[in-house]
Amino acid sequence: MESADGLPLPQRTWGALTIWLGLTLAVMDGAIANVALPTIARDVNADPASAVWVVNAYQLAVTVSLLPLAALGERRGYRRVYWAGLGVFTLASLACALSHTLPMLTLARVLQGFGAAGIMSVNGALVRFIYPRRLIGRGLGLNAMVASTSAAVGPTVAAGILSIAPWQWLFAINVPLGLVALAVAARALPKTPHSEQKFDFSSATLNALTFGLLIIGIDGLGHGAAGLVVGAELAGALGFGAWLVVRQLAQTAPMLPVDLLRIPLFALSVATSIAAFAGQSLAFVSLPFLFENTLRWGEVRTGLLMTPWPVAVAVVAPFAGRLADRYAAGTLGGIGLAMMAAGLALLTFLPPEPSPADVVWRMMLCGAGFGFFNSPNNRAMLTAAPRERSGGASGMLATARLLGQTVGAALVALTFAISPARGPQLALALATLAAGLAALASLSRLTPVARAEPR
Repeated sequence: MESADGLPLPQRTWGALTIWLGLTLAVMDGAIANVALPTIARDVNADPASAVWVVNAYQLAVTVSLLPLAALGERRGYRRVYWAGLGVFTLASLACALSHTLPMLTLARVLQGFGAAGIMSVNGALVRFIYPRRLIGRGLGLNAMVASTSAAVGPTVAAGILSIAPWQWLFAINVPLGLVALAVAARALPKTPHSEQKFDFSSATLNALTFGLLIIGIDGLGHGAAGLVVGAELAGALGFGAWLVVRQLAQTAPMLPVDLLRIPLFALSVATSIAAFAGQSLAFVSLPFLFENTLRWGEVRTGLLMTPWPVAVAVVAPFAGRLADRYAAGTLGGIGLAMMAAGLALLTFLPPEPSPADVVWRMMLCGAGFGFFNSPNNRAMLTAAPRERSGGASGMLATARLLGQTVGAALVALTFAISPARGPQLALALATLAAGLAALASLSRLTPVARAEPR
């Protein structure tokens, strides 16, 4: 049944459950793979630098395919793209579980990344059709809660599985969950309007070259790659990106949503998202080094101290989602990101010998602030776009998040190269700055020009 303003109960509950299952698979898989990298490297006789491609290959595949798959959803239906993404992800998880060499695993992870992109690219668009407009913020808040909970328990799940089984079981566990999600999705997800426009393969290629070279170049910049190589990669990204933009300007429903970026509320929400996720990534990547190398705390304590942030997000996000249906995202995001910036500043200037409690409440302040920003910001991005362009908005939502995370991780590597001893503190200072800039971008949405939300 095609939904004009959300699904009726109980179909809405089953549709939301499908989204949550897909989110759990995609988010938890990333956390699990990071924890398992040292074990995988030992088992396949790979050096750490080569083993990192188990993570990088997945991230690259996701990044280059988000916008093309979102555009495909607008043309062929979001349900089809989501269901196909689930199917590819499940099949690729089986291929990962059957891999016994690094090239096999890396190839399977590329396939898994394309599947995850199918899930994430149209996730927000489906939320807009599952929930009535008055409850979209609530739905996005519940999504944020599920994603944060999955991120929080991912390392624990990985450690538990690795304690009793080989690393292949980390991926094998996705197969039965994926099959359940496929069965539910086939019946529960709403049919959505789709256009008869042809899929633009040339733009998809230009998009892949633009974002692929951009991500590789940013990563190389942070990890000290040869300047000439990094320069060529970033120049290539700029050239292909300019070509892509020129091509998209002539289209009515462009793959790269340049039409939506003309909407002030949408563009400012994208900028807010990139800066906020860059700040979060700067903190998440640098804090374990601060805890283990500077404060000399063990791995178990470090893992526990990283948990309060996502737990606070999971607690606050549903509440923030409900408020987002009543109050402006600019206000809620500005308050939340100011809280996050304050928490990051306090982490930057921890006392020389802090107690775990000193860290926990600061992490909870950061997480609560981030949770206050995320759901309202996502709602603003989705509802600022016309309903028929929900796919473009959803794809850009996920792309902004990944760009922010990538920039943040690269900046951490750069700070460590500048000052190995003070790298974590410098990264946290940059995270504070990024969160502050995100707060300013969020508050700028309260201007009269930016407040209008097309319906």
